[in-house]
Amino acid sequence: MTMLEISGRLASCRQTIDNIDAALVYILAERFRCTDEVGLLKAVHGLPPIDNEREERQFARLRDLAEDAKIDQEIIINLTKAIIKEVVQRHHKIAAEHQAG
Repeated sequence: MTMLEISGRLASCRQTIDNIDAALVYILAERFRCTDEVGLLKAVHGLPPIDNEREERQFARLRDLAEDAKIDQEIIINLTKAIIKEVVQRHHKIAAEHQAG
């Protein structure tokens, strides 16, 4: 391969990566929109912001998906824990706003 061909291939791969990153951001935004609705339902009906059984089912499901996709399960679990941490914070905020309003 020539340097020009390598540069072109790198640019193409990087553009694809940028597109995937943008899609991930918008998918995450949609996920938070859905989990905010869950948070509101929990606040309105006095349910706790954390559902440990659901989390465990999700972790098991995601481990299986990661294995099928040949992705390190720990990466997926760590990413999911970060997302859940944000979701729980948002649920606490929604619950506080619901109680104040």
